[in-house]
Amino acid sequence: MARGRYEHSEGWRAYAAAIGVNLQTARHARGLSQEDVAYRARLTRYTYQKYEKGESRPGEPMNPTIRTLLALSLVLGVAVYDLLPDEDPDLQLR
Repeated sequence: MARGRYEHSEGWRAYAAAIGVNLQTARHARGLSQEDVAYRARLTRYTYQKYEKGESRPGEPMNPTIRTLLALSLVLGVAVYDLLPDEDPDLQLR
Protein backbone atom coordinates (compact mmCIF):
# COMPACT_ATOMS: atom_id res chain seq x y z
CA MET A 1 0.00 0.00 0.00
CA ALA A 2 1.44 3.37 -0.98
CA ARG A 3 1.91 6.02 1.66
CA GLY A 4 -0.33 9.02 1.41
CA ARG A 5 0.92 12.52 1.98
CA TYR A 6 -0.07 14.27 5.16
CA GLU A 7 -1.66 17.66 5.05
CA HIS A 8 0.56 19.62 7.40
CA SER A 9 -0.79 22.54 9.36
CA GLU A 10 0.77 25.95 8.90
CA GLY A 11 1.78 25.74 12.56
CA TRP A 12 3.87 22.65 11.87
CA ARG A 13 5.43 24.25 8.79
CA ALA A 14 6.31 27.34 10.83
CA TYR A 15 7.78 25.17 13.60
CA ALA A 16 9.94 23.27 11.10
CA ALA A 17 11.07 26.53 9.49
CA ALA A 18 12.05 27.88 12.93
CA ILE A 19 14.19 24.78 13.55
CA GLY A 20 15.89 25.52 10.23
CA VAL A 21 16.65 29.08 11.32
CA ASN A 22 18.02 27.80 14.63
CA LEU A 23 20.27 25.32 12.80
CA GLN A 24 21.60 28.03 10.54
CA THR A 25 22.19 30.43 13.45
CA ALA A 26 24.09 27.78 15.41
CA ARG A 27 26.13 26.84 12.35
CA HIS A 28 27.14 30.45 11.70
CA ALA A 29 28.07 30.90 15.36
CA ARG A 30 30.48 27.96 15.06
CA GLY A 31 31.88 29.16 11.73
CA LEU A 32 30.98 25.93 9.95
CA SER A 33 29.83 25.35 6.40
CA GLN A 34 26.75 23.31 5.60
CA GLU A 35 29.05 20.64 4.21
CA ASP A 36 31.06 20.53 7.46
CA VAL A 37 27.93 20.07 9.57
CA ALA A 38 26.48 17.46 7.24
CA TYR A 39 29.69 15.43 7.16
CA ARG A 40 30.16 15.53 10.93
CA ALA A 41 26.51 14.62 11.59
CA ARG A 42 26.67 11.85 8.96
CA LEU A 43 24.05 13.43 6.73
CA THR A 44 24.22 14.27 3.06
CA ARG A 45 24.82 17.92 2.31
CA TYR A 46 21.49 17.99 0.44
CA THR A 47 19.62 16.69 3.50
CA TYR A 48 21.24 19.25 5.77
CA GLN A 49 20.51 22.05 3.30
CA LYS A 50 16.85 21.01 3.28
CA TYR A 51 16.81 20.99 7.09
CA GLU A 52 18.04 24.58 7.18
CA LYS A 53 15.08 25.41 4.93
CA GLY A 54 12.79 23.57 7.36
CA GLU A 55 12.09 20.81 4.83
CA SER A 56 12.87 17.14 4.50
CA ARG A 57 11.63 16.70 0.94
CA PRO A 58 10.63 19.53 -1.37
CA GLY A 59 7.45 21.02 0.02
CA GLU A 60 7.37 18.77 3.10
CA PRO A 61 8.22 20.14 6.56
CA MET A 62 11.24 18.56 8.18
CA ASN A 63 10.69 15.81 10.72
CA PRO A 64 14.17 14.63 11.76
CA THR A 65 14.71 11.69 14.07
CA ILE A 66 15.85 12.21 17.64
CA ARG A 67 19.16 10.66 16.62
CA THR A 68 19.60 13.26 13.88
CA LEU A 69 18.71 16.14 16.20
CA LEU A 70 21.19 14.85 18.77
CA ALA A 71 23.93 14.48 16.15
CA LEU A 72 23.31 18.03 14.93
CA SER A 73 23.31 19.43 18.46
CA LEU A 74 26.65 17.73 19.20
CA VAL A 75 28.22 18.98 15.97
CA LEU A 76 26.92 22.51 16.55
CA GLY A 77 27.83 22.55 20.24
CA VAL A 78 24.34 23.39 21.46
CA ALA A 79 21.70 21.53 23.47
CA VAL A 80 18.91 19.86 21.50
CA TYR A 81 16.36 22.20 23.11
CA ASP A 82 18.29 25.17 21.69
CA LEU A 83 17.45 23.90 18.21
CA LEU A 84 13.74 23.74 18.99
CA PRO A 85 11.46 26.80 18.89
CA ASP A 86 10.00 28.14 22.14
CA GLU A 87 6.39 27.58 21.05
CA ASP A 88 5.17 24.00 20.56
CA PRO A 89 3.16 23.23 17.42
CA ASP A 90 -0.36 21.80 17.56
CA LEU A 91 0.34 18.13 16.94
CA GLN A 92 -3.34 17.33 16.45
CA LEU A 93 -3.19 19.07 13.08
CA ARG A 94 -0.78 16.90 11.14
